[in-house]
Amino acid sequence: MNTTGISTKFNAGTGMQHRLLSAVYHTGQLTAANIPLHAFNMWFVPITETAVGLLLLYGLFSRIGGLVVIGQMLVATYVHLVVTDPALFPLQPTEPIIPIIAISTAVYVLWRGGGAWSADLKWSHNGHFLPAQYWREAIH
Repeated sequence: MNTTGISTKFNAGTGMQHRLLSAVYHTGQLTAANIPLHAFNMWFVPITETAVGLLLLYGLFSRIGGLVVIGQMLVATYVHLVVTDPALFPLQPTEPIIPIIAISTAVYVLWRGGGAWSADLKWSHNGHFLPAQYWREAIH
């Protein structure tokens, strides 16, 4: 079973949601929380969330993706705790429920890895990341 499924749904889903609603809500959340570089974060965060979510879905670089998710969701938790205007959270609760669930699943991915169907496991040999050796053995 691929253990990254729940984390992928939260991360890729929030990335797409932020990109679609960024002009109105995402910028307002960043401004209210005093997060710098609004224009940069308006594009960078949703693209990163979606890309990391897709990597987690495939099970590629799962533990690195888990670290990225934890960093992003810590900032999201901060935003949820600092911003008091519920109008800035149209599709989610004002409490940091979703970021905390995403952090929990990312910690699980860090602990357990990508799972039995992950690309990480297919490319690993005795716990070491050796894709070239894997392909040499598969060919012969």
